[in-house]
Amino acid sequence: MHIDLNCDLGEGFPHDEALMPYISSANISCGEHAGSSEIIHHTICLCKKYGVAIGAHPSFRDIENFGRKEMQLPEDELFDLLVNQITLIRYWCQAEGAIMHHVKPHGALYNMAARDINISKTIARAVKEIDSSLIVYGLSNSYLISEVAKAGLQTAAEVFADRRYTDDGYLVPRTEPNAIIDDENIAIEQAMQFVRNSNKKRADTICLHGDNDQALNFAKKIHQTFKANNIAIQTV
Repeated sequence: MHIDLNCDLGEGFPHDEALMPYISSANISCGEHAGSSEIIHHTICLCKKYGVAIGAHPSFRDIENFGRKEMQLPEDELFDLLVNQITLIRYWCQAEGAIMHHVKPHGALYNMAARDINISKTIARAVKEIDSSLIVYGLSNSYLISEVAKAGLQTAAEVFADRRYTDDGYLVPRTEPNAIIDDENIAIEQAMQFVRNSNKKRADTICLHGDNDQALNFAKKIHQTFKANNIAIQTV
């Protein structure tokens, strides 16, 4: 049994390198919600060093709100925004002789794509424009997964160890007090449930948020628990 363990990185937090031994893929901020070209380059070098798969983590242009404010953009504007960000990650990958593996939208863009068929189609079109071999990470059982698959691209259904879910399968909004899981035992239990498929969600990859204060602790404990249960952590 195996599963991918991914983490949102390159956002300027101090424990990116410390997380690397415990994860199998990284979603690197493209500079529009956090990070910079220098941080992107450094994070890609870390991924190469530790054998972690490299992904682009595009967002709305929203430093002020860390990309977590919903925005309504014209389709062409969103398409261009996505292409520019994914291309930046590809540029630094090529500069370092690395391979870009996947794309995972960030924050509000990710949550809107889960619910909005048109945003999902635009994301699929942007990824396909750049490289049709890229895998798109999206919320399990969402439009992002179904529409990307319809476009002929590979998908990875994503679940979260450090976020709570609504009854209809979406993530609890961060504006609500119980949205974030900060108890390691709950995070580990939820991760194990996903792997064992006891909640009936397709789970190809499990996410940890790099900006979570508990990220490194969660990564270590989940890695340890998976190893003890003969669950290999490996890239999709």
